[in-house]
Amino acid sequence: MLTPQIIDTVVRAALLEDAPWGDITSELLIPETAYATARLVAREPGVFSGGAVFAAAMTATDPGIRTQLLVADGERFEKGAVLAVVSGRARAVLQAERVGLNLVQRMSGIATLTARYVSEIAHTRARIVDTRKTTPGLRAFERHAVRSGGGQNHRFSLSDAVMAKDNHLAVLTSQSGLSVTDALRAVRAQLSHTTHLEVEVDRIDQIEPVLAAGVDTIMLDNFTIDQLREGVALVAGRALVEASGNVNLSTVRSIAETGVDVISVGALTHSVRALDLGLDVGIADADTGAGAEAGAGADESAATP
Repeated sequence: MLTPQIIDTVVRAALLEDAPWGDITSELLIPETAYATARLVAREPGVFSGGAVFAAAMTATDPGIRTQLLVADGERFEKGAVLAVVSGRARAVLQAERVGLNLVQRMSGIATLTARYVSEIAHTRARIVDTRKTTPGLRAFERHAVRSGGGQNHRFSLSDAVMAKDNHLAVLTSQSGLSVTDALRAVRAQLSHTTHLEVEVDRIDQIEPVLAAGVDTIMLDNFTIDQLREGVALVAGRALVEASGNVNLSTVRSIAETGVDVISVGALTHSVRALDLGLDVGIADADTGAGAEAGAGADESAATP
């Protein structure tokens, strides 16, 4: 999913947005001969994601920049850990740092949050999956981050599977004049054997008519814990059962313990907090190699504009 082509396209667009006519600050303040060595440092513990993206932000700014990743995507780290080391022309490193940090901080935030959800339900058979509630243009990045945290991916786009929700069913049955079961059977007959069919229900009495159509997954939307248990019992293995709605870290364990197969969590991507990572930059002259690591004033982190 997160191919080099996708990474390059998004990173270059972000760099162009951030410095459409160059970085006038660095060009005025930093000598052209200055070189930098920078460390990507964790300000808090978490799960890493986006190493290739961070490196691409550096390389796309200047092919001469070298990035050494010290932590793999999906690996946990503690506060103070050095996650990567970057070296190259100081102007280029400084120009690339904000874009590189923005992306790796968001991806690591998603991975860290996902890992918390996965840990809560590790004793059950349920899987944590994401949704299409992603940042426009960053879906591949954010979906990769979910996998880094131990979660799994729902359909990537509207083109990947049939998911009939309440509004779809309302239009379908009113236009066709068919029952829900017959209308869904007609849909099923048009699909190839490789195309997944999922249907959302929001009441217990909708389950049997939907199952009778031979769906692959049934989504129980905004069901209470007791209703989820009842729904799982009614489905009885005839389809995968997905729970959706009212899912958070305080409810996900109880939801998983009802026996559902999948729990979709929009919060993984639509309201996640970026992880606090910083770039500690040291400047050196290209001719002498002299220089010292910058102090707190040169630290670039989530709080720096």
